[in-house]
Amino acid sequence: MAVKLRLMRMGKKKQPTYRVVAADARAPRNGRFIEIIGIYEPRQEPSVVRIDNERALHWLRHGAQPTERVEKLLRISGAWDDFRGAIEHGAAVASAEEGDQ
Repeated sequence: MAVKLRLMRMGKKKQPTYRVVAADARAPRNGRFIEIIGIYEPRQEPSVVRIDNERALHWLRHGAQPTERVEKLLRISGAWDDFRGAIEHGAAVASAEEGDQ
């Protein structure tokens, strides 16, 4: 099952708020989802972004692909930097282990 991290639209007409969800890529935008990992309220001044970084990292480590907008929100929350840092650190450790052999 391909998992995507994407936005799910909520709120009244012309007053959107969004949930950041982990969902099957085949499910419709506002359809079934696996887990809610945050919210995004673009109408607030400044915009409100609340993401559970621990759960976001969990899904990213297990292969979930974020949409472009969700990737930007993850950068704001700091989860994307933690994920990229872990990947680079893992690659550095792997290359160091290969050099020891």
